[in-house]
Amino acid sequence: MNVIEKDQSTASENAVLAQMFELGHEQVVFCNDKATGLRAIIGIHNTVLGPALGGTRMWNYASEEEALRDVMRLSRGMTYKAAVSGLNLGGGKAVIIGDARTQKNEALMRRFGKFVDSLAGKYITAEDVGMTTLDMEYIHNETEHVVGIPETLGGGGDPSPVTAYGVYMGMKASAKQAWGNDLLNGKKIVVQGVGNVGSHLIDYAIKEGAKVWVSDIFEDKIKAITDKYPGVKVLQPHEIFDAEMDIYAPCALGATLNDDTINRLKCQVVSGAANNQLLDEEKHGNLLVEKGIFYAPDFLINAGGVINCFAELEGYNRERAIAKTEHIYDTTLNIYKLAADQGINTNRAAMQLAEKRISDIGKVKLGY
Repeated sequence: MNVIEKDQSTASENAVLAQMFELGHEQVVFCNDKATGLRAIIGIHNTVLGPALGGTRMWNYASEEEALRDVMRLSRGMTYKAAVSGLNLGGGKAVIIGDARTQKNEALMRRFGKFVDSLAGKYITAEDVGMTTLDMEYIHNETEHVVGIPETLGGGGDPSPVTAYGVYMGMKASAKQAWGNDLLNGKKIVVQGVGNVGSHLIDYAIKEGAKVWVSDIFEDKIKAITDKYPGVKVLQPHEIFDAEMDIYAPCALGATLNDDTINRLKCQVVSGAANNQLLDEEKHGNLLVEKGIFYAPDFLINAGGVINCFAELEGYNRERAIAKTEHIYDTTLNIYKLAADQGINTNRAAMQLAEKRISDIGKVKLGY
């Protein structure tokens, strides 16, 4: 390695460590396997409350830097999600760089499972964007540190329905905050992203009589929804933020709430399943307040999935997972009250509640 290569390598390492310091990560693991083509990153943010649990996302990232930013923000969000939900779990996440539709196979998943196993339980993986319960079954062949495995193997299966139920609870609580009651009947809801979670959220909304508009970058997913519900309207991705609506439900990737989109939004409630919806947590959380938009923090209301996965660790019971997920309704209302009482945005209020629990428990135990 020449001097220039050494300097570039050192700069790259320093950039990773700087991000870890800024966001408070304990560990970042880079995984590479030439035989299977696996390129993955595992982020472990905080293990004060317990082992770091978080799904694996497979996405065709534009760069390794983009993948790193995503896994670090997502793993941090999992810490807050577990803490605010009262779970004895820490926060972690993994990303696999690649196209899930064309590059995913059994060998890739099983090799990733070996990397997960090498962490000896400090990180527990699960299903996320681009992954299925079958993938979790492949990973399970190589490690016990995985949840979201099929029910036939004693797991909880696909956590998406429970995730969607939690978002639905947060949406109803937000409706009550905005309009005085939690009825969604007649409300116009725009669901951005109709994958596993978004499609289940649509089921809940339509059953309650909401008027639903949808948008997604994949035409086959749109067709599956419109075939099932012919009355659902379709918006092109560029039309979303100029549409008149009551509730905006981002259920795709993050950072859709930013300077441009918030100033265009015509809604009273934002309540969706996507992680890291705020491009800048403080700035854009405050901007939503200024616009009079009630924002249900994503890491609070999309916690149904991790609640469902945690139930697997205790001996899976779907009814118990659903009952615990219902608490998201009351917690969301408490967050709105806390935010109003302290004059802060709801994202900060939810983070404050999570940080207090981590601090309190951290006084009596060390990291995992």
